[in-house]
Amino acid sequence: MISNYKDIISTQEEFEEFRSSIGNPSARAANKVISFIDDHCKNFISKSPFLTMSTSNADGQCDVSPRGDSPGFVAVLDDQHLFIPERPGNRRMDSVHNIIANPHIGLLFLIPGLGETLRINGKAYICRDSDLLEKTAVNGKTPLFGILVEVEECYAHCAKAFIRSNLWQPDSWLQKEALPSVPSMLVAHAKLPNTTPEQVAKELKEGYTNRLY
Repeated sequence: MISNYKDIISTQEEFEEFRSSIGNPSARAANKVISFIDDHCKNFISKSPFLTMSTSNADGQCDVSPRGDSPGFVAVLDDQHLFIPERPGNRRMDSVHNIIANPHIGLLFLIPGLGETLRINGKAYICRDSDLLEKTAVNGKTPLFGILVEVEECYAHCAKAFIRSNLWQPDSWLQKEALPSVPSMLVAHAKLPNTTPEQVAKELKEGYTNRLY
């Protein structure tokens, strides 16, 4: 229970009292948000092979979903619109259900080796425009739909989290044998009867090999 923890800040008034301990943003940080996709953002997006997509349902329950493909897989349609093709996944469609209930969306674009990221916020729509789908086909596989984003905010985010985490430093990465076993996790969480982690690992590998598109 949250009541077991001390000094919880739960109102804006309480936070404002605490704000002096944090300090105010610099002029650069306060003024860096723009309302359109400029050439700098377009260049960043064209080099990004990975993003995280944040959505929430009508009740405010949140979800963050990864999206990845070859650099530039997100199409910049104009200064206000992006198109993210939907590739085959687990078919849960968490993001889709959220977007239909609540169109607000947050995107975080990453480029491997670069600590700074690009954040984009706006409104999202499930889109089946045939021209867009055909233009984002890969290996002859046309996506069934995509996420059309109407951009409201764009801004760069600093590299401090990546520096602290050493995320892009290979010598900080765990050895393979020390990594968590996701197949074991899936067996435990899904309570799959008569299924072993080895079977799940084999199924995952087959999907990664043959069903990316």
